[in-house]
Amino acid sequence: MSLRADYDTWHQRIFDSEPEHEDANSPWYQLVREKIGSVKGLRVLEVACGRGGFVRELARVGAHVTGCDFSMSALAVGQAKIGRLDGSVQAAFIQGDAESLPFASDSFDMVVSCETIEHVPNVRSALREMWRVARPGAKLFLTTPNYANLMGLYDLYARVRHPNRRDDQPFDRRQWIPQIRNYVSAAGWKIIYSDGTVHQLPIFPGHNPVLLPRLESNRVVRKLLSPFAYHYFLISEKRDRS
Repeated sequence: MSLRADYDTWHQRIFDSEPEHEDANSPWYQLVREKIGSVKGLRVLEVACGRGGFVRELARVGAHVTGCDFSMSALAVGQAKIGRLDGSVQAAFIQGDAESLPFASDSFDMVVSCETIEHVPNVRSALREMWRVARPGAKLFLTTPNYANLMGLYDLYARVRHPNRRDDQPFDRRQWIPQIRNYVSAAGWKIIYSDGTVHQLPIFPGHNPVLLPRLESNRVVRKLLSPFAYHYFLISEKRDRS
């Protein structure tokens, strides 16, 4: 099977397990909500929009949203769900590869990419493409897992302990903050803000990590501890390469 077919299967399985799940409830989207500001009238692209939860949210508040994803199964779900809403809420769902986005250069006022680059075989190409389709001055809101923490150590232990263990998603890269920042900067983006969310302790093997929600409730403490958070958040701006 191709990677695209694998992702079609994965998205369909996730949807079938909980059809009414609102995809935008994930903690990384909360970070974006805090900083994104008004999007009314803006042309917004979400790269790897999945089943479209955040696309629908942005469309409801007046953005001209395009959701792009590798998986036709995910896009079909997103299109069906937005079709149930008031007819004034509209968005475009386009099938495309993050490494070769099907849009003209300088097309969007804002690009959102949540938990995406770790699932892209060539992350540098994907970030360059996001830069290409963004207009000068446009911002990129990006989140991605960070393994420079106890979760990373636990993941290493689990791989040694269970060498045949497979990831849930068809493709998943392990990365840490210096790599992430280097990928983004090398693609031409100027990093202007960073933060993180989900602080957790993998104490008991075979059980879910212990979450530390009090750290999330204090934004100052959360930002100070962002290098150790499981989900890292960057806001970057498209500036002239010179």
